[in-house]
Amino acid sequence: MPNDSRPAVLELIGNTPLVRVSRFDTGPCTLFLKLESQNPGGSIKDRIGLAMIDAAERDGSLKPGGTIVEATAGNTGLGLALVGRAKGYRVVLVVPDKMSTEKVLHLKAMGAEVHITRSDVGKGHPDYYQDVAARLALEIPDAFFADQFNNPANPLAHECSTAPEIWAQTQHDVDAIVVGVGSAGTLTGLTRFFKRVQPDLEMILADPVGSVMAEYSRSGTMQTPGSWAVEGIGEDFIPSIADLSSVRHAYSISDEESFDHARQLLRAEGILGGSSTGTLLAAALRYCREQTEPKRVVSFVCDTGTRYLSKVYNDQWMNDQGLLARKPYGDLRDVIARRFEDGRVISVGPDDTLLTAFQRMRLADVSQLPVLVDGQQLVGVIDESDILLGMQEDPSHFRLTVASAMTDKVETLPASASMAKLQEELDRGLVAIIADDSGFHGLITRVDLLNHLRRSLA
Repeated sequence: MPNDSRPAVLELIGNTPLVRVSRFDTGPCTLFLKLESQNPGGSIKDRIGLAMIDAAERDGSLKPGGTIVEATAGNTGLGLALVGRAKGYRVVLVVPDKMSTEKVLHLKAMGAEVHITRSDVGKGHPDYYQDVAARLALEIPDAFFADQFNNPANPLAHECSTAPEIWAQTQHDVDAIVVGVGSAGTLTGLTRFFKRVQPDLEMILADPVGSVMAEYSRSGTMQTPGSWAVEGIGEDFIPSIADLSSVRHAYSISDEESFDHARQLLRAEGILGGSSTGTLLAAALRYCREQTEPKRVVSFVCDTGTRYLSKVYNDQWMNDQGLLARKPYGDLRDVIARRFEDGRVISVGPDDTLLTAFQRMRLADVSQLPVLVDGQQLVGVIDESDILLGMQEDPSHFRLTVASAMTDKVETLPASASMAKLQEELDRGLVAIIADDSGFHGLITRVDLLNHLRRSLA
């Protein structure tokens, strides 16, 4: 096959399926989801990755041997890496540090060079991801800055592919489309197409709480941006390509509601979507339930949930972020990340091997484990240093039992102890073991306390 032939995988971009939601209360409406997760790169951004690179090749701004540079929340980068690497270009991407591990690893696996920068700064700050990308594009010879936020090929991709597909798949019968805004390419492209073929169609904006887009579309005023955990949508500025003229309703959706709806979608419909999909679903259901007459509504599964397994679908991460409801006790049990009474404690028994203890620490990403008899009675604690002491002398010590290395003289704090007592225990360099007459409740580390204090501030 000639090296300059068009990679076959690019022909798989687009023509994604449209499925009807059947297990949610959609009021009088019928709700459809377009499965953009079925694109080869796993998201709707494959469409603009292909469109922006093709356009840059045509106009000469991207030359053979050149470098593609972009600021991305992850998915546009994956689309650009998919297309750019398949065509033999170097791809340099700048992503904010709130991006999921799966996205970053996927980008690197495809051969992209990833620069991670701060997510707690806004436009104009030297560490803002778009400003970093713009600087890199100036510094790198023969660089093409994709600049999805200002690139006309971005909305054109949706005007020429996404929108006509929806129109055909709904048999020219659709009343509203629910969409989020990141770069605004999807919203603008859909708006342009449907103004021609269905002028009365309503665009519904789904926006994370903290983003400025929803309030701007409602009132035309800019609020002070906040922060949000949902990836890929929501902005702290109004993208230059944004066309909000067809937006009739705008919903601000909290992180808690977004993540919960993504998880509900998997349980109810078997569809694994990302965090932004949860935002869109929550807004779509609100809109549908508010209607008094039947309407046909379309929204999107923006990307695959496989790149959020460490976040949206990870109970421990969700707990740490305060995004899962837990029973409050009003005592130190509220600080414990993995509570025994919730069935979340990772433990070992005294007769388990040190290798078993090490593997469980590594799997759970912890540095110490409680030692429980029959999974119930606390008899000790073992940490990395206990295992390491024996290993330095003889690696075969991995076969020794936990009982031979654990600390069996454990000091405990009752759940009713004060935060000051907890701090004293942690200041001594120890993990706090919470146990009292009612039994063992769990361990508290410094990280657990920090997460608890951060959630309290939020």
